[in-house]
Amino acid sequence: MKTLLLIALLSLSLLGDEYTAKVKILDSIFSQTSIKQDLTFWSDNKMILSQLQNNHNVTNDCNKATFLIIENKRHVPKRCLEKQVYIFVLDYKLLSKIPQSFGALFWKKARANIVILKPRIKSQNITISDNLKSYLEDQIW
Repeated sequence: MKTLLLIALLSLSLLGDEYTAKVKILDSIFSQTSIKQDLTFWSDNKMILSQLQNNHNVTNDCNKATFLIIENKRHVPKRCLEKQVYIFVLDYKLLSKIPQSFGALFWKKARANIVILKPRIKSQNITISDNLKSYLEDQIW
């Protein structure tokens, strides 16, 4: 029983570290864009939302958000995807499924990967720092 409890606690702590890492990477990406207005974040991933609230305005209502971070499209009300908001996704496949999204952060082979789509940031009037230019792609692979 003690072993099972130890494994469960270890798993939870590792899960928390994963979300902390994601939020740190997301923070770094957002800080290197021209998006500087007062942002209110919403995410369908409650762990990420709770981590974001340490340094950002967050909301539990996607209708009140100006920036959506989406992990699973099925968890996002359709009306929120129809709003004029910034969208960043946490699954590469969502770049195709959510055409308003301008970039993605996802894990592949145990490494973080970032993709920012050049045509989408251009259409949304977003500029990025030189540090992010290596993540630019002209199209979805």
